[in-house]
Amino acid sequence: MAHGAQAASRRQLVPFAALSASYFAHIGFFNPYLPLWLQELGFSILAISLLTSVQAATRLFAPYGWGALSDRTGERVKLLRYGATVALIASLGLWLDFESRFGIWWLTAVLLVMFTHTSSMMPMSEAAMAHLISQGGAFDARRYGRVRLWGSLGFLVTVFAAGAWFEHFGMKGFPAWTFLSLLAVTVSVWLLPDLKEAVHADDKKISVLPILRQRTVQWFLAAAFFHVMAHIGIYIFFSLYLDSIGYSKTMIGVLWAVSVIVEIGWFYTQGRWLPKLSLTAWLIACSVAMVLRMGLTASFASVLLVLLFAQVLHALTFATHHTVCIALLSHHFPGRLRGRGQALYVVVAYGLPGVLGGLAGGLLSSTFGLVSVYWACAVISLMAVFCAWRAWRLQRSLDAAQGNLR
Repeated sequence: MAHGAQAASRRQLVPFAALSASYFAHIGFFNPYLPLWLQELGFSILAISLLTSVQAATRLFAPYGWGALSDRTGERVKLLRYGATVALIASLGLWLDFESRFGIWWLTAVLLVMFTHTSSMMPMSEAAMAHLISQGGAFDARRYGRVRLWGSLGFLVTVFAAGAWFEHFGMKGFPAWTFLSLLAVTVSVWLLPDLKEAVHADDKKISVLPILRQRTVQWFLAAAFFHVMAHIGIYIFFSLYLDSIGYSKTMIGVLWAVSVIVEIGWFYTQGRWLPKLSLTAWLIACSVAMVLRMGLTASFASVLLVLLFAQVLHALTFATHHTVCIALLSHHFPGRLRGRGQALYVVVAYGLPGVLGGLAGGLLSSTFGLVSVYWACAVISLMAVFCAWRAWRLQRSLDAAQGNLR
């Protein structure tokens, strides 16, 4: 039964909020503390680099594969249930004795199975929710924000709670935290409404290539690629950078918390602000804010008030940018293309930047110091500004040709 043309009720959206909260709660402890657990197991820095890069590597193929399958079948929720259940079962492998009996390749295999099934969960969930909240092709940013903010809350809770737990009890509880958080994810996906988009014989083989040939789409994806690559400076190196210039672990946590709090504030109120600019104009604004954020972080990181202001810009550089990208994807990749559009976004904006940015940032920081990463990110942000500007110009031309100039 199709629901895309109907207003989504609160009852229907609550399970999506639960999934967002549980998934990002899992990410909130797993990504920051995985390297510390691996270090306690006795793996070398090189081995830890290999193991932590498995997640980014799976984002190069898994999201699009699952997205294409969900588009062909319309069964996004059933595929989410399958993926979460397999990831939960695979997490049991983290209890194997990797220190003496099982080696790095066994652990790589366990992580590969887990990440292959979890890296596509958010694209499919976003696609299913976009189908639910879109009415007449219009993306409901207000409802989307009210659901997505629960993911930020989940991340905020576990990044603090897990840190306190591991500080007190040590890292041996990491596999249990992984299993319990994935159990919460699995329960959440089984509570999702069993939505299925109708698949008709004449549109089963619809191709995504004509959409990708559109210049506006190309410049949009290029802008997303460079914007998120610039954000890698925050995702991977921020805590190391702050520690290297003398910030305490407590203050590092506070600075992370500031960014998540303003992110939550944006998601809650974005329905009020988004209509003030076109989506592509927001892309430009977000990338300009990224240039400023990276420049301030590189130049004035030792000045706490300046660094706090730079972290407040997270409301634009992440929260606003993420919503705008989801809305643009919903516009450019509707219906049978929605899953592949979301998956392509993950590959282009997170898979490739994650792999390339992590490797390049590691080389830069080891040669020129961690501050060089942020100067490089500022330059990359300028490239994102240019690509966003090109997308905006092309969209204005298209709107003008259709008599709908914004």
